[in-house]
Amino acid sequence: MTDGNKHKVIISKLATQMLVAHAAFLVHVNKKVAEGLVDSFENAANSLRSMPQSYPWLTGEYISHNKYRYLLFEKRYMLIFQLEEDRVFAEYVIDCRQEYGWLIRSIQLK
Repeated sequence: MTDGNKHKVIISKLATQMLVAHAAFLVHVNKKVAEGLVDSFENAANSLRSMPQSYPWLTGEYISHNKYRYLLFEKRYMLIFQLEEDRVFAEYVIDCRQEYGWLIRSIQLK
């Protein structure tokens, strides 16, 4: 349900696991940076409550046209989501510095 113009944001188990993996790696480098990543993700996810349709479409050879949108946060991370009526499904958290063609190909199968 929405509250006025608010969408309900649902974070998938996979997106949560991906975020935790990124933060776990960063905590070995710098705890504050890892905490900043998590805080930035929370802010990004909360921003999807209003006007998620304003974010760009994710495009690519293997991606269904107009199925996934994305939001960049913390300079190099991508939150990939779908919008269905009043619900936003946050499905993946990607470090854009890494090769993620495997993910793009797997999205096609959904």
